[in-house]
Amino acid sequence: MRPQVVAQVAVSLDGRTSGFDADLARFYALATLWQEDVTLVGADTILAQEAAVRAAPHPGPRPAAPLLAVVDSRARVREWEGLRQLGHWSDVLALYADQTPARPPDAMIRELVTGYDRVDLAEVLDVLGDRGAKTVRVDSGGTLIAVLLELGLVDEIALLVHPVVVGSGQRWCGLEEVPLRHAGTEVFEGGIVWLRYCVSA
Repeated sequence: MRPQVVAQVAVSLDGRTSGFDADLARFYALATLWQEDVTLVGADTILAQEAAVRAAPHPGPRPAAPLLAVVDSRARVREWEGLRQLGHWSDVLALYADQTPARPPDAMIRELVTGYDRVDLAEVLDVLGDRGAKTVRVDSGGTLIAVLLELGLVDEIALLVHPVVVGSGQRWCGLEEVPLRHAGTEVFEGGIVWLRYCVSA
């Protein structure tokens, strides 16, 4: 059975995902409410943090933590072992397609290969569900979330809206219309607003 998919994004008032100082402490505190089994991330999000991953402490995998699954159709991610050792996840899973470039022969990272030239996200979710995952939280930029929405694979959207207008940069979603049903609003100190929506069928 396909797991519930929640897309969580920190955005500016004009819907940008970068160019402002996001309240990451609050963002990840709220993320614990879903008790996700899998954290789904796009390769671009990981690549933007690779230097930080190398410099961070590496206490080792945390058995009770979620699995980190990274969509990496072009095999660009290199810091797999560093990600595994951060202490945020129980393990890492590389999501590849049939046409993903060859990996080093001594690679020790778990792989799931689906789709031809791009990762088949619907199949990924089906496989994760078959392996026992109940909830998948998408912690990524707008590209991955937009694809999941277009495929009808997102059940809930949670936006942590920061009181700043950036004016340029990538928006969290490039789709023209996504029917939503309001599920909750909470206002925090400093004018940060947490908006939750269910995606209408």
